Amino acid sequence: MADPLSPDELTRYARHIVLREVGGAGQRRLRAATLAIVGCGGIGSPAIQYAAAAGFGRLRLIDDDRVDLSNLQRQTLFDGADLGAAKAVRAAARVTALNPHVTVEAMDVRIDSSTIAAALDGADVVIDGCDNFATRLLVADAALARRIPLVSAAIGQFEGQLGVFRGWEADRPCYRCFVGDAPDRDGVSCAEAGVLGPVAGVFGSLAALEAIRAVVPFGDDPAGSIVLADLLSLRFRTLRLPKDPGCPGCSGQ
Repeated sequence: MADPLSPDELTRYARHIVLREVGGAGQRRLRAATLAIVGCGGIGSPAIQYAAAAGFGRLRLIDDDRVDLSNLQRQTLFDGADLGAAKAVRAAARVTALNPHVTVEAMDVRIDSSTIAAALDGADVVIDGCDNFATRLLVADAALARRIPLVSAAIGQFEGQLGVFRGWEADRPCYRCFVGDAPDRDGVSCAEAGVLGPVAGVFGSLAALEAIRAVVPFGDDPAGSIVLADLLSLRFRTLRLPKDPGCPGCSGQ
């Protein structure tokens, strides 16, 4: 049996504990869980804050970028004193200040074939909020191979998308069922096209919500659905994604 919540934890998480869908048992499950977050930028910034506040026992923050002045329009985890500092390191310091019950690990590394194993080692769920397609495929493939639920979020201008993937399950698609097997795609970066700051907040918060749901199941299971938002029109829609029987990622799972 897991150790009981301390008096401080009972007070800190009281609004979770009174939820029938979470309760004390769910809060203890969060405390026992490890969440890996790939990217500490626009999506990662709010996801880290809400995951830390929610009481994940361990957070692993992976990013090799440095804080730039142009980040501060949407990456609310940082401020002017952080300029030039490693995002993962500064984000870890913010987590410790926010919730001392969380053990946090900063990985100031680029995700590639030599670092992906350490990034996902022991993780119960992973949030991918990185900004390039090749890294997304690498993270998705590694999560699938290790049977780690993947929460994938992406944003641009006034739009965003979010999906939860557990492709090892017979009736659930993987990330490659959604995007195919293409190499890095030509596209316009946020620096070129722009992005409204609160769009990052919306989808980073949704990513944290789905990471919590992956550990403490509540409501409808979102795996295999894609949430799309057009925030110019304030419209959300959900698409059901079928499993691709010929998918190179999960067809043999």
